[in-house]
Amino acid sequence: MTAKLQVKCPTCRKTGEWFAGDYGPFCSHRCKLVDLGKWFAEEHNIATPLRPEHLEQFADLPPGEHLDKPD
Repeated sequence: MTAKLQVKCPTCRKTGEWFAGDYGPFCSHRCKLVDLGKWFAEEHNIATPLRPEHLEQFADLPPGEHLDKPD
């Protein structure tokens, strides 16, 4: 039996198996749209552009599917 990942919805903070549904990591279509609206209204933003030196610390990690699985 595989345990499903319990996560908090980024919008409403309810906990559940949201990645198993259609809207993961959000719990619903509504929460997904609320988050998108925040990006459009610039409430969410990326303050610093990502540069290659930001990723140097991850260069030695082995490739593989195991990196996406919880510990």
